[in-house]
Amino acid sequence: MIQAAPPATLPTLKKRAEFLAVAKGGRMPRRAFVLQAAERPGPPRIGYTVTKKVGNAVERNRIRRRLRAAVRASCEAARPDVNYVLIGRRGALSQDFAALAGDIHAGLQRASTTPSDGSRHGKRGARSKSTPVPKKQG
Repeated sequence: MIQAAPPATLPTLKKRAEFLAVAKGGRMPRRAFVLQAAERPGPPRIGYTVTKKVGNAVERNRIRRRLRAAVRASCEAARPDVNYVLIGRRGALSQDFAALAGDIHAGLQRASTTPSDGSRHGKRGARSKSTPVPKKQG
């Protein structure tokens, strides 16, 4: 009996320092997750995290499993020199799986085509030095 090869998957990030390095890159929020991406030489890797604010352990694990399955379905969109982190949200439980996989595929493609220079929207430039306000006497 010939068995089909298991679907390809991306190697995972394991250490906290790796997650923090990716957090300095770009962010793409979606309804069911937030995708963070940062350039790093080597094969693409992905990390999964779900905070305790989202729900109990059963819900968090279900979210993580759904995200992993959706990434497995669309990992060909990942660029070789980029690390990714998926931060699960409660919306991942109720969102249709096809829509979830489509969002992840689109996010991986978008993260792969936009430069990740560590800048975020809303970041301010250098502030001008203002003159000090004199204190009131008396």
